[in-house]
Amino acid sequence: MFKKISALSLLVILLSGCSHQAGGIAASTSPIAVGSYQTLGQVKGEDCVYALLGIIPLSNGNETRKAIQDAISKKRGATDLIEVTSDTYSQFFVIASRTCTQVYGTAIVQK
Repeated sequence: MFKKISALSLLVILLSGCSHQAGGIAASTSPIAVGSYQTLGQVKGEDCVYALLGIIPLSNGNETRKAIQDAISKKRGATDLIEVTSDTYSQFFVIASRTCTQVYGTAIVQK
């Protein structure tokens, strides 16, 4: 019995994992003039896709534009982001996986 539990535990560990991939960097999400905006604070947005067995999508997602919109929505009145960075990470489990795009930046409102 102990050997079966140990083997199953080892199999689960070997079939699961995660990874990160570097994304991009941008000055802003839309053209802005210096001094024509007010900063509202740091934000983080995310959009994910879930899959069965790593290949059968269970949801739509993992889109940068949706992650940007999620980040902007975190601050009331925000219209854009400046100092934008993004990355992607994946998590793999025994029968399911998740891949997410994350966006970080400073929310602004244009004057």
